[in-house]
Amino acid sequence: MVTTGGAAHSPGLAELLAEHRPQGPTETADHERVRHLTGAADAWDRGTPLHFTASALIVHPPTRRVLLRWHVRQQAWLQVGGHGDPGETLPLDIALREGLEETGLTDLTPWPDAALVHLAVVPVPASPVEPAHEHADLRFLLATATPERARPENPAAPLEWLTIAEARQRTTEENLRETLDRVGRLLDAPA
Repeated sequence: MVTTGGAAHSPGLAELLAEHRPQGPTETADHERVRHLTGAADAWDRGTPLHFTASALIVHPPTRRVLLRWHVRQQAWLQVGGHGDPGETLPLDIALREGLEETGLTDLTPWPDAALVHLAVVPVPASPVEPAHEHADLRFLLATATPERARPENPAAPLEWLTIAEARQRTTEENLRETLDRVGRLLDAPA
């Protein structure tokens, strides 16, 4: 969130991507690939072959743990997040809503700030109702002071609090391992 004249607002796609500095060749290529989508009316439309999603890795800084969620469709332990609802266009707001819906945590707040932590274009396999497509996933960090209150949105989507090392072992997704490495560096940074 950016504060202007005492009021806070979440940056839109163009502002968020303009401020983000990609790290490494994969993220740089993904960043270049999706920049043209920022002005498109269907940038969040899940019916397009490549569209934006917003997600968050939820952290509990005092214990240095992160929260992963089992995603049935992907058959993987991942961060929380997903598609924007109709009319939603602010990435951080989408990540906050998804975090609340998928964990029940009502105290989620951007940590250590509201900056985009990682942009990753990820493949999504076909399902009975959707063809294979790609998500341009905008990843944030959200902190909670009440990790014990995390509750899965349904029994098929369990949640687990893990150390960074445990989370790296649990996930099969290399792009999430990169996000976890970035979180680890932030957790190790002097206050």
